[in-house]
Amino acid sequence: MKPLTLLVLLALAALCLAGQADAKPRGADSGKGTAFVSKQEGSEVVKRLRRYLDYGLGAPAPYPDPLEPRREVCELNPDCDELADHIGFQEAYRRFYGTI
Repeated sequence: MKPLTLLVLLALAALCLAGQADAKPRGADSGKGTAFVSKQEGSEVVKRLRRYLDYGLGAPAPYPDPLEPRREVCELNPDCDELADHIGFQEAYRRFYGTI
């Protein structure tokens, strides 16, 4: 009788172990807990992070400086750049290139 009981217990243990190997891992049907996400979900996360980094904590993006192209022109001319260090950019640009 003991060998028969032992054989039945071993058979049940084998069935339980085989059933667990074929089963899905917990959370597999919900899609959570996996290491991969779809392209759409990934791009949404990246967009969200980019918006957060670009604008800070809800602050609007700063406007570009309208004088920046002229400032670069003045920086490329060594004489204008030197004069801008002494009297300011706008006055140096006006003296070299005319009115702003």
